[in-house]
Amino acid sequence: MTDMYDDKKVPEFALPPYPHEDHGAEDGLGRAKNPVKYLQAIEQRARERQVAYETVRLLRRDVIECYRKEGVNHYENCKEPVERYAKVVLKRDVGQVNPEYKDKAKNYGF
Repeated sequence: MTDMYDDKKVPEFALPPYPHEDHGAEDGLGRAKNPVKYLQAIEQRARERQVAYETVRLLRRDVIECYRKEGVNHYENCKEPVERYAKVVLKRDVGQVNPEYKDKAKNYGF
């Protein structure tokens, strides 16, 4: 039996930003003040990015399943999954939890 018609088990909560260690100098370049915390922050950022990608993938799967199930009526009956998908995809960094940087313009390329 497939789980297509079961209720989705997705928690509805928001994670707080994780602590972040910048590089040592004032301009954000150079050695990190604490290399261990810096590497942990990089690893956490990678995990958060992967969670964001998987969330988008699951929401996209829900939209595709709804389109296939509803057929020509998908314009009316699939509005909720499409709105959830669009709300997440249109966010900056696909809804990924980012740390609080000292320089708010800093994005590290993703």
